[in-house]
Amino acid sequence: MAVQGSQRRLLGSLNSTPTAIPQLGLAANQTGARCLEVSISDGLFLSLGLVSLVENALVVATIAKNRNLHSPMYCFICCLALPDLLVSGSNVLETAVILLLEAGALVARAAVLQQLDNVIDVITCSSMLSSLCFLGAIAVDRYISIFYALRYHSIVTLPRARRAVAAIWVASVVFSTLFIAYYDHVAVLLCLVVFFLAMLVLMAVLYVHMLARACQHAQGIARLHKRQRPVHQGFGLKGAVTLTILLGIFFLCWGPFFLHLTLIVLCPEHPTCGCIFKNFNLFLALIICNAIIDPLIYAFHSQELRRTLKEVLTCSW
Repeated sequence: MAVQGSQRRLLGSLNSTPTAIPQLGLAANQTGARCLEVSISDGLFLSLGLVSLVENALVVATIAKNRNLHSPMYCFICCLALPDLLVSGSNVLETAVILLLEAGALVARAAVLQQLDNVIDVITCSSMLSSLCFLGAIAVDRYISIFYALRYHSIVTLPRARRAVAAIWVASVVFSTLFIAYYDHVAVLLCLVVFFLAMLVLMAVLYVHMLARACQHAQGIARLHKRQRPVHQGFGLKGAVTLTILLGIFFLCWGPFFLHLTLIVLCPEHPTCGCIFKNFNLFLALIICNAIIDPLIYAFHSQELRRTLKEVLTCSW
């Protein structure tokens, strides 16, 4: 599990632009440009990974414990926590191995470390892809529950949800394996960027449409009570703030990573892009932060889930 300069090896193939590195240094010397590099220590990576690991493990355990939470909606929430858990677990494992290697407490052959690193890369990539898919699936599920409320339980059934989950995981593992194998192909990187943009547009369109419907509903109720303007404006502002936070966190945490991929395609040898490449560790840290935030947004707002979580924490099985 080699460390390339100041970069971690995790998904290091994404950050390996060997033709760009020498030219980047030369351009920096010629222009006198300085790069802003945010240093992320292994200790911080380990701390973020452990917090996310424990938090998402609690979400999975809580949903598994309470049969009332065995519904399609909570199935998707549980399946969102699982890839976040795997991303965090692989991060903790890699960070621990790096620290042990640096301290001289662990000795392993290069071939063994390479195989371990490849496995971690596949797990991380498949977890990232599946996490994005489940964020989209949650948005679709909520959209159907609002616009097709009377038919929701016949449209979104538990068997269909399980089949969707299985399909997402199979596709994520297959495509992540291909991605690791062919990471140096432009088409692969472009597919990942297009996939991220598609998920972003899907979530934005669905949630904006849901917000518009909710505002119309609130306006109708306000008319019945002859209090149209205050209620409608207040509800619309609150909904807009919630929507902005939801999409903003998604874009803030995932956007820099996919910007990194886009710049590898567009300007792998440009000095300015090289400065952005140096912050690869920061982009990975933001994804782990997203894994910490996801349960707060999608899981812990449920009163029944919080009540079951207390039972899990007190070990009252």
